Amino acid sequence: MKRKQFFKNVLLTGMVLFLALFVHAQKKWTAQWITAPQVKNAPNTWICFRKEVDVSKVGKSLIASIAVDSKYWLWINGELVVFEGGLKRGPSPNDTYYDEVDIAPFLTKGKNTIAVLVWYFGKEGFSHKSSGTAGLVFDCKNAGVTINSDKSWKTLVHPSFLPFKGIQPNYRLSEASLCYDARKSQGDWINKNFNAASWMQAKEMGVPPCAPWNQLVLRPVPQWKNSGLKEYENKNELPSVSTGNAIVCKLPANLQVTPWLKIETTEGKVINIKTDHFKGGSVPNVQSEYITKKGIQEYESLGWMNGEEVIYTIPEGVKILGLKYRATGFNTEFAGKFNCSDEFFNRLWKKSQRTLYVNMRDNYMDCPDRERAQWWGDEVNEGGQAFYAFDTQSHSLFRKGMYELINWQRADGIVFAPVPAGNWDKELPGQMLSSIGFYGFWNYYLYTGDLKTITDLYDGVMRYLAVWKTQADGTLFYREGGWNWGDWGHQKDMEVLQNALYYMALKGAANMATVLGKNNDAQQFQKQMEHFKTAFNQKFWNGKAYRNSAYKGLTDERAQALAVVAGLADKDKFPALLNVFKTSEHASPYMEKYVLEALFLMGEDKFGLERMKKRFGRMVDDPENTTLWEVWGNSSSDGFTGGSTNHAWSGGGLTILSQYVCGIAPVEPGFKKFRVAPQSGGLKSASAQVVTVQGTIDFSFSDNDETFEMELIVPENTTALVQLPLGTFSEIVRNGKVIYRDGKMLKKKALIAFRNKDKSQVDVAGGKWVFKAEK
Repeated sequence: MKRKQFFKNVLLTGMVLFLALFVHAQKKWTAQWITAPQVKNAPNTWICFRKEVDVSKVGKSLIASIAVDSKYWLWINGELVVFEGGLKRGPSPNDTYYDEVDIAPFLTKGKNTIAVLVWYFGKEGFSHKSSGTAGLVFDCKNAGVTINSDKSWKTLVHPSFLPFKGIQPNYRLSEASLCYDARKSQGDWINKNFNAASWMQAKEMGVPPCAPWNQLVLRPVPQWKNSGLKEYENKNELPSVSTGNAIVCKLPANLQVTPWLKIETTEGKVINIKTDHFKGGSVPNVQSEYITKKGIQEYESLGWMNGEEVIYTIPEGVKILGLKYRATGFNTEFAGKFNCSDEFFNRLWKKSQRTLYVNMRDNYMDCPDRERAQWWGDEVNEGGQAFYAFDTQSHSLFRKGMYELINWQRADGIVFAPVPAGNWDKELPGQMLSSIGFYGFWNYYLYTGDLKTITDLYDGVMRYLAVWKTQADGTLFYREGGWNWGDWGHQKDMEVLQNALYYMALKGAANMATVLGKNNDAQQFQKQMEHFKTAFNQKFWNGKAYRNSAYKGLTDERAQALAVVAGLADKDKFPALLNVFKTSEHASPYMEKYVLEALFLMGEDKFGLERMKKRFGRMVDDPENTTLWEVWGNSSSDGFTGGSTNHAWSGGGLTILSQYVCGIAPVEPGFKKFRVAPQSGGLKSASAQVVTVQGTIDFSFSDNDETFEMELIVPENTTALVQLPLGTFSEIVRNGKVIYRDGKMLKKKALIAFRNKDKSQVDVAGGKWVFKAEK
């Protein structure tokens, strides 16, 4: 089949937009969407809902399905059940997420009180699509128990939450700054004994699915991790009575927090709360204002903010009885580890991990202060890091982003990011090619083995690839899209960059077609890749570097790096390319990941580590920030100014250290088979722990004057392909027993197989292994 007809067929068969995606069987809803009768759907509206129910029998489990626009807090009998439930709206342009919560542990026999506080953003953003209507649906039905939202629920627009009159968050954020007037408080309205007789009956809005919330899609990620209230690092230095000066409270790291206070004062005092990241990335984000009532009082600002420090500005004379914070964030463990003989790289790895975590919540973010947006160039880097940094629960956030990207695909096949979004619809062609390509969708499958997701999304990938056309010479017609962006900084050879990213998209699609058994598609992609590689090298290789003839800037090392990692550059070109990498430093921290990866793929691991240390030195050694910067610095000579100091696209070094220095990467999807091929780069020792869907891999190596030794724990029912960098193995030990020494197998059933004649490569089964080589 010719390429033109091939992609024409793709468009014809894929024109129907689908919500396949996340999909479970559609739930049958019986509850009503409800709202407060007096609500005007103004931005930043907070609504209280209450329902008293009698329960004759409490079972082991009782699942409540809960949806809102936009966020909610749930209490049962005064006990907190969910802290900031709900996901920012937008599994597709029209639909809404819902949560499933087991409420059985919180119910008692007899009278129970359900209390829900709903925060309606009412504002579009780079990570939220507003429905235009505040609402709640609570659907819980089981044998003998029915708790469904309807007009019998009592409701009130919370009078304490007022419009914030100060500096507003920038347009990218859907969240508002908060103003809470304690003088208008409703008291202890979440508890059983509160009398809500004066509240109004809820207004019914329809049984799901109904407009404007439409189809409800089950939340695909866990509820947030919640630290509870914690003391600040400098708690012993905080005043007991305010002097009127700003009180700076130190956090243990850059965290997502909701600040808390307990004070004693008169009424009408105004307290401001924000973090040192209030203008992170140079533009305002969220802050909070609290207006006091008389006496002892507590307040927690529920809209999360992030930073290294929380800053309270409290009027003079106010008694401070306590200042604390609650850290919340994506529910995953910091299970991955890396350590080596050079402390710089240990700090880089840990800062990368911390930066990544503060950029995970409803979606992967570019930064948690300026935008909170799911830019897909960032997500490709972030998702790759998470496989080494966290446990497997983190995989769900990558998967969520993949489904959203395809669910938001336009009728013309274009995908764009960030999504979900209410005030953005521009395609960044390079980032979109990266997202659906080898380092995006395919990388997710390679690390997780999640075939269903690839099955669901494949047609969307095909539809987007059909948008791209090639010229008579076999290379791409260049597409500017909605934003002609390739990287921060200068000296960008955009046509070469785009062609290399397209080749990686074809490579990812070919792999997906193969595993899905779509053999005709796979063969077509393979042929296209062969022709494209020839055309790419004929057009762009000038004997010293890849370069577009119309490009007049300095040689772009990003373009060379992508050519290497894509497989477009053969080994005969490596010496010339190495010279480029030694003389060019134009890439931002985002693209620097691919430069470093190219060096390791070329076998230049020692220079790769040297360049990593040089390029990332300032931000790794920065004592003021526990996270990595968006750009190299803040002067114009750095190529871009005004970046944030918590940008996870800068964490590519984490991936390089785990995947290449320690050499751990899947060979078969889901780590059923994986390689261990360390490239020491001159380090004397290194170790890594990687948590996979098959179990935990532990690896270390030590390099001394006489021997090179490796220790490896292989999960059961998997196979490791081990490469010894220095030649043949002199001894191999499994579970404490020598099975191979000086060229001889000492045990017949050793669960080991050499892969080459010099016995420097070996396949091993599950268990603990020690490999030694004499120098």
